[in-house]
Amino acid sequence: MELRPYQQEVARAIFDSILQKKGLTFSVEIARQGGKNELSAHIEVLLLTMFIAKGGTSIKCSPTFKPQTLISMNRLKDRLDDFGYDGIWQAEFGYILRLGAARQVFLSADESSNVVGHTADLLLEVDESQDINQDKYSKEFRPMASSTNATSVHYGTTWDDGTLLEQTKQLNLELEKQDGIKRHFRYPWEEVAKYNPGYATFVESERQRLGDDHPLFRTQYRLLPLPASGRLFSRAQVTQVIGSHSRLRSRQPGAIYVAGIDIAGQDEQLDEIILTRPQRDATVVTISEVVRNENKEPSLKVVEHYAWIGKLHHELYPQLVAIIKNTWNCSRVLCDATGIGEPVASFLQKSCGARVQHFKFTQLSKSQLGFDLIAAVNSNRLKCYAGDGSREFAEFLLELEKAKSQYRPNQTINFFVDPSEGHDDYLMSLALCVKAAQDSTPRVATGGQRND
Repeated sequence: MELRPYQQEVARAIFDSILQKKGLTFSVEIARQGGKNELSAHIEVLLLTMFIAKGGTSIKCSPTFKPQTLISMNRLKDRLDDFGYDGIWQAEFGYILRLGAARQVFLSADESSNVVGHTADLLLEVDESQDINQDKYSKEFRPMASSTNATSVHYGTTWDDGTLLEQTKQLNLELEKQDGIKRHFRYPWEEVAKYNPGYATFVESERQRLGDDHPLFRTQYRLLPLPASGRLFSRAQVTQVIGSHSRLRSRQPGAIYVAGIDIAGQDEQLDEIILTRPQRDATVVTISEVVRNENKEPSLKVVEHYAWIGKLHHELYPQLVAIIKNTWNCSRVLCDATGIGEPVASFLQKSCGARVQHFKFTQLSKSQLGFDLIAAVNSNRLKCYAGDGSREFAEFLLELEKAKSQYRPNQTINFFVDPSEGHDDYLMSLALCVKAAQDSTPRVATGGQRND
């Protein structure tokens, strides 16, 4: 079997535990695309082969049946064919593969799945363990191996310090101190890169794009856990965002501009107010110039902010249209279309055309928005105009400083400003602007690097 040295190390430990009936539990962290799934499939083929006559059952659980469990099943089918078992292995009940008397069972660990009653007497595999509910595992999956003292292995990449994988890892490290038996295996991207130069090139490009401490790069490639919550940006990162270019009031010839619009509620009792430290949310528009170097992510220069509190939406319409079409001629506008923002976004799209795109905040969409914003800051692709003493600049800076991050299961992030500390209108408008830039009409930069 063609396995890399680090994969072989894991496989040997697992088979030693199975054959010697030690019943150990292992945790395996391999950088994303480093061969974790191939390792698992090869182990499954070998177990089916070894127990083809004697019989035995292994179980593999994944966070979801579709697509993760199905992908694992199809991978094992392919490997069985590769090793000459085409036409010999059989599928049963849509979730079991059998080779002779040996069986490999695939189950979903989704919280709604019904899996009670299965028993693993050879191996229990937990795929993407960081995404599996701990109570579900403890009550329904762990007993499948406990009754037979079967070996267990948790595969995945790290996330925060509260995941099933991280808890298993910490227990394994404590047990290693006591008896010297290695139970935790960790292979960050540098280890994988030793055996795959193309992989090294790809990960280096990801590091440039995301930044070394981006949550996804930190967890999926460096295999370093995140705190459950904390500041979204450090003070150094906030300072880095402040550029040296001047604030503008209208577009410059040849420049490409995008906008992000965060919609607030309306108040019939208030006139237009420029945002200072209000108790109400504001509708905020962030305008940025976009420069995209060839084959690279776009860079943004925030050049203007607009903000209103309590403004009736029908009174805002003509101002927003004028800003988008006349003042800046934006090539792309991303508008908050969640709840009360939907009619505003629809009106703007009708008035300004396809350049205006709707954005609905969900747990998943907001998470991606946050990751994109962090990547833009980490890679120094986002600059705001120099401090001009304005209330808009002060509020923008304050929200960046106060912004918090909260890392959630399934590798998602929530970002916000605690209501007790202020608002996050400028923050959300900025994140929408970053997203808008990714879809904007590119303008290839020529000459040297721009000085901000």
